[in-house]
Amino acid sequence: MKFLDLAKVYIRSGAGGNGCISFRREKFIEYGGPDGGDGGDGGDVIVEAVEGLNTLIDFRYQQHFFAQNGQQGMGRQRTGKDGDDIILRVPVGTEILDEDEETVLADMTEMGQKVLLAKGGNGGWGNLHFKTSTNQAPRRANPGQEGVERTIWLRLKLIADAGLLGLPNAGKSTFLAATSNARPKIADYPFTTLHPNLGVVGVDNTEFVVADIPGLIEGAHEGRGIGDRFLGHVERCAVLLHLIDGTSDDVVTDYETIIHELEAYGGDLADKPRITALNKIDALDDDERAEKRAALEAATGGPVLMMSGVSREGLTEVLRAVRSQIDDDRLRHKAAGEEPESWRP
Repeated sequence: MKFLDLAKVYIRSGAGGNGCISFRREKFIEYGGPDGGDGGDGGDVIVEAVEGLNTLIDFRYQQHFFAQNGQQGMGRQRTGKDGDDIILRVPVGTEILDEDEETVLADMTEMGQKVLLAKGGNGGWGNLHFKTSTNQAPRRANPGQEGVERTIWLRLKLIADAGLLGLPNAGKSTFLAATSNARPKIADYPFTTLHPNLGVVGVDNTEFVVADIPGLIEGAHEGRGIGDRFLGHVERCAVLLHLIDGTSDDVVTDYETIIHELEAYGGDLADKPRITALNKIDALDDDERAEKRAALEAATGGPVLMMSGVSREGLTEVLRAVRSQIDDDRLRHKAAGEEPESWRP
């Protein structure tokens, strides 16, 4: 299934049915009178977060969603049928944005969550409603209310506990493959990963979800490379794992490049808890390991972990550090009286 995380959708709620002008005409009944029924209400447009979806690919092939109009009223005081609602089923983690792509209308973070996007029009009154003591034969009925038409954007942000960051070929996909059952594409050229991948990782009888996104390069916030449009998929993560290629000539510059892109992206992404790990240490001797680790610790101002996704050296220590940050984040949510976002692969 092709991955799609942004889709433009046109929606329109149903219009209400017109009220009816009708009079009772029956044999042997001397006095008739108005008996026009009301129009039915138009259908609503609703968005629902459902299980089993992890992409917006369905909205590539259908972009227009129109709810059914209400049926017009009929004689004998018969009310028209209400129009059927239409439901947009989206993955958990989808944001609903207005046409300007900035105003957030809804954030679908819970399974089964429903949000009304466009209310259907009310049905018009029939002439029965307008009967008075001085106007016993009204020839007036209300038209149905028009439906609401709008353009919205759907933007998927994957819900994961931890997110992987790094330059292309930093070893993010190899790390995900070594620690989970996910099988991302792995090759020796840049931008092997073209869309986010999720993997369920287990350590010390605890499981959490890790998101791997395409690598960033210098100038990604200006659209270079694949750009920074995939960074939204790690906005919800409790911790970011920053992997640095240990075989690089300048690991400090690599580190600073990613940090600069996080800061340029905006939001609180740059302030999220981060764990820095020097990857591919299986290709380094002891002196190189010590030298590059010391340089990174001086640049980050904190500890730097050592690991290798190929030889699996240091993987357990990195996973435990990630799990510790996730546990701390869940405790913060609990202390604040908030429910942490549930995850699903």
